[in-house]
Amino acid sequence: MRPCSNDTVLINLPNINTKRSWGISDLQSLLPAFQLDSAHEPTSPSPESLHILKTFAGFAEGSTDTESLAVLAFLYLYLCICGKDSPCIEMTVWSQLPTGAGLGSSAAYSVCVAASLLTFCGRIADPGNESTEASRWTKPELDLINRWAFQGEKVIHGNPSGVDNAVATWGGVLRYQSGTITPLDRVPKLQIVLTNTRVPRSTKILVAGVKDKLLKFPSIMEPVLESIDAVSQECQRVLEDMVTDMSMDHYFVLEELIDINQHHLNVIGVGHPSLDKLCQVTASHGLHSKLTGSGGGGCAITLLRPDVDPTVVKAAKQELTDCGFMCWETIIGGLGVSAHSPSSLTDSVLEALKSN
Repeated sequence: MRPCSNDTVLINLPNINTKRSWGISDLQSLLPAFQLDSAHEPTSPSPESLHILKTFAGFAEGSTDTESLAVLAFLYLYLCICGKDSPCIEMTVWSQLPTGAGLGSSAAYSVCVAASLLTFCGRIADPGNESTEASRWTKPELDLINRWAFQGEKVIHGNPSGVDNAVATWGGVLRYQSGTITPLDRVPKLQIVLTNTRVPRSTKILVAGVKDKLLKFPSIMEPVLESIDAVSQECQRVLEDMVTDMSMDHYFVLEELIDINQHHLNVIGVGHPSLDKLCQVTASHGLHSKLTGSGGGGCAITLLRPDVDPTVVKAAKQELTDCGFMCWETIIGGLGVSAHSPSSLTDSVLEALKSN
């Protein structure tokens, strides 16, 4: 994000071929319709404010395409965070995360937009430090970023759980139970293969299907859900143990838990033939996989033990790619939102930002 000198605000989203700009005076004319908190506390978007933004941006009522939702979230956060200050800015957001794959790309977007605007407008300090690759904000500042990002997620999803924006803000591993989100203080970073089946899915439809099964077969489904909870509890225990005394036995337990969890998820109805195929392929290479997100297609993770031969991983990824899937090697438990020095950015990222 950088300042402009021509009394405009510009948002550039090259991944979805979107570039929009507005005059400062036009944006300021919208401010009376927004209930801005004098203490700059996050405020939830109302149906009226969203209607005003859709009309202003020229989007039809009920638009749910990626461009309209991303632009609306930016406008809402800009107007509410910056308020009467209304700085002239140009913001470019480029991402390696595919949209609509259940990987939390909208939350990562909302967190980055909120963090940038809050920093630029002086609501939180600028943590930038050229001597380090990535600088982080203080806990109170991260909490404010997270709460504002949650409002951006509400613009995009309506009634989100808050899990995705919390993970994107805090990083590491979080525990979510009955609406309560708890960060786990110390967890190991796990190497995984993340695979996108490219099969689109509807979280709303999948959730409704699980509810129907629960109502139809309560005595069958409730124990399955309790078992899924027990798997999560055991996984948390293993992850915490790995910090102080990591051994290969821990990885073997995690692999068993992954298999059990995937079978349970199939039982409750969120599996898909593409995910079955993915698990079969990785199992043939001695690896263990499960779906991630809402299921019904979307993405899966495959755990990589430290002793796995790189040629095995390469062969598995090639076979998954031959199935029409997309694969990335990455880690679980990485940093949350950070301010990166330009010198720490990779050439591909710098090129993407410069060319847009």
